[in-house]
Amino acid sequence: MVRIIDGRKIAEEIQNELRRRVEGLKEKGVIPRLATILVGEDPAALSYLRRIQKSFEAVGIAVEALKLSENIAQEDLEKRIAEINQDPKIHGILLQMPLPKHIDVTEVSKAIDPSKDIDCINPLNMGLFLLGSPRFIPCTPSAVCEIMRRSGYELEGKEVVVVGAAGRVGRLITLLLIRNGATVTACDIFTRDLARHTREAEILVSAVGKPRLITADMVKEGVVVIDVGVSRVEDPERPGKFKLVGDVDFDAVKEKADAITPVPGGVGPVTTAMLISNMVKATEMLEGTCT
Repeated sequence: MVRIIDGRKIAEEIQNELRRRVEGLKEKGVIPRLATILVGEDPAALSYLRRIQKSFEAVGIAVEALKLSENIAQEDLEKRIAEINQDPKIHGILLQMPLPKHIDVTEVSKAIDPSKDIDCINPLNMGLFLLGSPRFIPCTPSAVCEIMRRSGYELEGKEVVVVGAAGRVGRLITLLLIRNGATVTACDIFTRDLARHTREAEILVSAVGKPRLITADMVKEGVVVIDVGVSRVEDPERPGKFKLVGDVDFDAVKEKADAITPVPGGVGPVTTAMLISNMVKATEMLEGTCT
């Protein structure tokens, strides 16, 4: 019988561990505090940040939410970030994407203090990750590896196929899997005869964002499937409503898989947990309590 990997349960385990570390910080008089920055009034972004705030507060981390005008000038945004960088009470900064088109994302990312950059978007932090000496590990790749580890699946020596490796998240997942000893084939939706590659996978990771890209005929019996992609599609059972689905045709593929992550409830909750983990690490480093 297929094993449905419960990302919410794994996230809860991680958050319980982090809660104890936060309690240890508070015993030393340190209150971890996150600053979130939202530029504009995008409803989806607002909803996401509310969920983030709830998750962080659940482990004892304070959150300050900063909302800025969609028309804010690049220079003014960078000044606000600089002010937060200098605030000793703030240990982590989360800049919500996407930003308005007139904002240079790379330059704004550079403005975030690398020691508070828990989402690992500052080019310095990304460079350290690529060089193998990370200050923080990007959250989604970290979530993929943490799901595998906590579910009892070894990566070392395994044949892994990553679909979506041309995208930012897919590239980072590929690199982290290699660092964990996997033999990785990097594919994308434009790979010729994609199914020929995916059928060789002992572990299949898809991070494209294309609904039901991976079908049952594209996987072999006993595969472990990690579905990173998320798409919003019309719900045929509820006219006029929408639902979230992954890259994988879940109902069909689970009949052949040894284990599979659902969407929602798979990689997403663990990604949030790894963001909290980066936040706790940032606080410990800034306060000199990191072991």
